Amino acid sequence: MEVAYLIETIIKVVVVMIVFSALAGIGTYFERKVLAFMQRRLGPMNVGPYGLLQFGADAIKLFTKEDIVPTNVVAPIFKIAPVITAATAFIAAAAIPFLPQFTIFGYTVHPIIADINVGILYILGVMGVGLYGPLLGGMASANKFSLLSAARGAAVFISYEVVTGLSILAPIMMVGSLSLIDFNEYQVENGWMVFNLYGVGFVAFILFWIAAFAETGRTPFHLIANDHEIVDGFGTEYSGMRWGLFFIGEYANMFFISFVIPLLFLGGYGDGSFLGALALLGKVAFFFFFFLWTRAAWPDVRPDQLMWLCWKVLMPIAVVNILIAAIIMI
Repeated sequence: MEVAYLIETIIKVVVVMIVFSALAGIGTYFERKVLAFMQRRLGPMNVGPYGLLQFGADAIKLFTKEDIVPTNVVAPIFKIAPVITAATAFIAAAAIPFLPQFTIFGYTVHPIIADINVGILYILGVMGVGLYGPLLGGMASANKFSLLSAARGAAVFISYEVVTGLSILAPIMMVGSLSLIDFNEYQVENGWMVFNLYGVGFVAFILFWIAAFAETGRTPFHLIANDHEIVDGFGTEYSGMRWGLFFIGEYANMFFISFVIPLLFLGGYGDGSFLGALALLGKVAFFFFFFLWTRAAWPDVRPDQLMWLCWKVLMPIAVVNILIAAIIMI
């Protein structure tokens, strides 16, 4: 059994890495198409039918583009920073149940790499470590704009991790566990609307969702490397696949957080049936689409506005929400 478990775990790790690395590239295609549709453009059209092979062309470009390491950078740190960003995104996925368990050829497969009893804490902790990728990349670059971007990124990540942690305390108090599978089972037994008692769960859901935009560096909280700036933030000095690793990390985080939100608040995969699995994938697709939608519809806010929103609005609401949840439970 130990050998079978080891083989199964290795297979799951490889599948997650391959699938979500590919989805990161495919996600760029959908983003460009969604933005084009909302802005009355065509988007990618030349490579393959309707531009479907554009992500493959982009991948070839990144793999074959020259890897330039500027003269004055701190080379070892400069080289390892993109690896940290991509690695932490995939390491965080270890505690996420992507689908309900199923049986194939008499063997029960658990689509989660490690069902640890502190899964949520583990995910938040690893995603917090992901801050060091952009931070070290900007600090190691011989570019003041990269350094400023890294400082902005550190301020945003640290601030909104506080909101993320506080927002889920109320649901954690109700479930009494940090495992995402336990969260799913609790909602199956009590109904997925159980967290919305007196609005506590709904407030936690909205706070977590808002913080997810800052955690993934997406519009309207895209202060790390604004698209309308001439430079690419902390990634200004990067080229080729090193830049691509930053890119993969960002889109992988978007997919992973799109799994975490429905598992925490919207019933997850339900009772484990086939329809429940489809429902989970549908929820994930909606949240990923919402990331793209906001980029087309919302402008980026200023750094001072973002900090004001975090410390003077969202954090007090999160603290009050915890107190209300505690009073209800008592």
